[in-house]
Amino acid sequence: MPPPPPCTRLGPQCRALGVTLHIADLEDDTPTEQDAAGTWLLGHTERIVFGAPYVAHGRLVVDAVVHVPCKHLQEDLDGGTEPPVRCAAHGFTGHLPAARVPPPPARRHGADRFTLVEKHRVRQVTARPTRASRRTLPTLQPPNPCATAPCRTADNRRGAACCRDLTLDVLNAEGDGDLEALLRARKPPYLCKVKRTDPTLIECEVISACGYLDDDGVSCILHGRTRPNGRPAKPWICSQWPDFEKDDDEFTGHPGCVFL
Repeated sequence: MPPPPPCTRLGPQCRALGVTLHIADLEDDTPTEQDAAGTWLLGHTERIVFGAPYVAHGRLVVDAVVHVPCKHLQEDLDGGTEPPVRCAAHGFTGHLPAARVPPPPARRHGADRFTLVEKHRVRQVTARPTRASRRTLPTLQPPNPCATAPCRTADNRRGAACCRDLTLDVLNAEGDGDLEALLRARKPPYLCKVKRTDPTLIECEVISACGYLDDDGVSCILHGRTRPNGRPAKPWICSQWPDFEKDDDEFTGHPGCVFL
């Protein structure tokens, strides 16, 4: 078990964590891929509040606050004389403001207007349904396979698991261990699987549902729509075949996925 983070008092880090997230590489990714990656990442707004994307050191990045509390934070204390919260790792006691996660911003604005990342900026963009070719043969429209799939996220919520969790790449240089320790101390399974992938990045998995999910909880409101430049509005990462290569002796796909 990793040691607790080197905190000196109760503070905002007990309930949430500010991070800088890698979106895309300016040299390795095309502008279309950069906007698609930004749209995908900034869409996962259930537990993450995002700032505006910006360019730094050859990367497209964004500052964000991940609203997942520390696993050492105890809030169910008994007795009227005890302070309302306690750090089980260091013994700090005191008061903290109640957790308040801002409501996710609207992603849809009318019939064909959506909030997307376009040219590195968060904008309202017109994304119209794709027109079927006049020579297309009539076909039966199959039901959404995710509607009945038994997939679930690690908190046991069923349905559209691929749209409810995501992997974050957190900028953190080797030698700056405080942030890494704070990440490893988040409450699982809402933030877990923390590992360093290179000297500047730490990878972790967060449960934070996508704001482009429709009212049924499984359909995507961007599906079948195109941007004004003709590119798909739905990020390419959402349409790729799942990666079922073995990683650390475990499949990366969700158990029960209909595509397994």
